[in-house]
Amino acid sequence: MFEATLNESHHRIDRLQLAVIALLMTVGAAFVYSATTSGETARAVTWFDQTWVRQLIWYGVGTGLALGICFLNYHILARWSYIGYWLTILLLLALLIPGVGVTRFGATRWIDMGPFLCQPSEFAKVSFILAMGNFLSRPIEELRDAVIFWKGIGLMALPFLLIMKEPDLGSAIVLIPTGFVMMFVAGTPRRYLVKLIGAGMLLAALFLVDVLFAPPGWWTIKLEDYQRHRLLVFFGRDFASANATPAERAAAQRLQEQRSHQVKQALITVGSGGFWGKGWCEGNQTALGFLPSAAAHNDFVFSVIAEEKGFVGSLGVLTLYAVLLFTGLRTAGQARDRLGTIVAAGVVTLLFSHVFINIGMNIRLMPVTGIPLPLLSYGGSSVLCSLIAIGLLQNIHIYRRGY
Repeated sequence: MFEATLNESHHRIDRLQLAVIALLMTVGAAFVYSATTSGETARAVTWFDQTWVRQLIWYGVGTGLALGICFLNYHILARWSYIGYWLTILLLLALLIPGVGVTRFGATRWIDMGPFLCQPSEFAKVSFILAMGNFLSRPIEELRDAVIFWKGIGLMALPFLLIMKEPDLGSAIVLIPTGFVMMFVAGTPRRYLVKLIGAGMLLAALFLVDVLFAPPGWWTIKLEDYQRHRLLVFFGRDFASANATPAERAAAQRLQEQRSHQVKQALITVGSGGFWGKGWCEGNQTALGFLPSAAAHNDFVFSVIAEEKGFVGSLGVLTLYAVLLFTGLRTAGQARDRLGTIVAAGVVTLLFSHVFINIGMNIRLMPVTGIPLPLLSYGGSSVLCSLIAIGLLQNIHIYRRGY
């Protein structure tokens, strides 16, 4: 019976969504190539070791995983979801063991797997969505129990706290809207969500007051220096304290210029593209190194697209993401049961959060958090998990109502 259902479902895939994914991967490969082959050093690297070639490999592996997911009914995946959730929790805990995690830029987010680096926080997002969807798909009457509500919050809080410990503020933050939207869609009483969101907003306000206005030495919230500096840059706050000496103020200004350089150059890069852009591989902000090469192909790939394809290219990328999110919402609305609806809503919220935060930090609407742009930014773990999440959407679409 399962085989018959699967054969019947072959022509029921979401072709529009697949077309959008193919276009996004094409754009991603093209602009990762543009961002990483402009320098002499990059040209000297053997072609099969080029960053854009590795990106194509990740696209291939991720597409294979997404196809594999489509051959399993999402109810089967949900039954195994807690195992996947706890496996990713173990990987996040492993990062806390000295010598296991790889530290870069002051954060321990990766595990060295030999040929590649694995970023457990990316896989934790997908496993969290499946586990949370399975947990919330219980009868609505049970969701009215406060104990069930707090268990759901605990399910979200555990990976959040472990990812914050790395530290990776951006990846941790996207779990919050994803979890809350899934709870709302599942039918969790609004009074629970409103009270918790209100408390969260109050804590966020106190956090910002502590970071932005408390003098050095009075800070009660511990942050890495680069995280505090990013917030100060975003809100335009002076790095120097009010009673700083001239020498201290001069040093603070130099540090502030250094910390804000990347953000300023990203904004200049976006604006320099004009309406039509300078042409593919013709962006001088990237070629001349004004936009830092270490970030041009991942966190700031949207700036590269905006410079080389201008407003038209940027609008095209936003349109592709809008269609992707629309097809995801359509899948959520057509799902055959609450489990499918909840999981699809979680995937859509996760993708939207990534797109909103990443593009927002490229145009200075959001502070820099290191969130990748789905399928466009370079990164093995990010690409794999984005395609796995989209595979879940296709799975729910295949087994939607109507059988």
